[in-house]
Amino acid sequence: MNTIPSAPTETPIRFATARDYIELMKPRIMMLVVFTALSGLVVAQGVSGVTMNPVMAAITILAVALGSGAAGAINMWYDADIDAIMTRTSVRPIPSGAVPKEEALALGLIMSAASVLMIWLASNVLAAVLLTVSIAYYGWFYTMLLKRRTSQNIVVGGAAGAFPPVIGWLAVTGTAPLDAWILFTIIFFWTPPHFWALSLVAHKEYEKAGIPMLPVTNGAKNTRLQMLFYTIILVPIVLAPVVTGMAGWVYGVVGVLLNIGFLYFAVKVMGSKAGEADAGDPERKLAMSMFAFSILYLFGLFAALIVERGFGLYFPVGVI
Repeated sequence: MNTIPSAPTETPIRFATARDYIELMKPRIMMLVVFTALSGLVVAQGVSGVTMNPVMAAITILAVALGSGAAGAINMWYDADIDAIMTRTSVRPIPSGAVPKEEALALGLIMSAASVLMIWLASNVLAAVLLTVSIAYYGWFYTMLLKRRTSQNIVVGGAAGAFPPVIGWLAVTGTAPLDAWILFTIIFFWTPPHFWALSLVAHKEYEKAGIPMLPVTNGAKNTRLQMLFYTIILVPIVLAPVVTGMAGWVYGVVGVLLNIGFLYFAVKVMGSKAGEADAGDPERKLAMSMFAFSILYLFGLFAALIVERGFGLYFPVGVI
């Protein structure tokens, strides 16, 4: 088990603002969670022919957002010690002294219970169960068990962020067919190259905090190789919805173009010195460019699904 360096004992006192409580819920992650859950909800209706009441659908998405925020608050509560050490995270609500740790935990637990109850009432018990699992997976399994113990924390822990489209699908139909799990798999295999791109730039911060991220334990070269490996695996998985008929021409074209872009960045990063001790600013910028593109990549894929199934633009491949 890693020994976490001591953080400064004196924290400047300041009053919490509304923004602090929003930041406590990790809004950037929440946006991704909500968007992919919405995609699962919309696509499930298009594929199954089942129409969900718009009000119940809105409550379901709100519940997913609350659940994501709850997991984020629990994560920040538990990681307050290492957040205080790393420059990038030292301004977060708890290490900055704005929000007490106990308050963050209480907020996370209350929001967890509220989100599960809401989605249960708005949809069904299976969606509520999977939302519970996703909150526990991120807040407990990833944060408390994986993050500080293994370099595969992002790989195994990536499942937490992959559940939302399945939750959305379950909310509509009460079932989770192969198509729902294909969406899960896309996010699961996207997560490692996405996060490791950032880790290549921030590896010294993770090392300082005692977090065994892959660049710290296995080196930058091995990390870049694994980023390329996961990206290559991701290519056929991203096109699987076209094969099953879940997606059509719009998604297929978008998927091919985005795959080309993501592979381009993965190959460029592999051939660079990103994460090395002697890496220059261009290499760091390249890794951050891949990180930024990876976000666009995932949003683009799920946006294409929403456009097809939500706006009547679904044209199966082979029909046109």
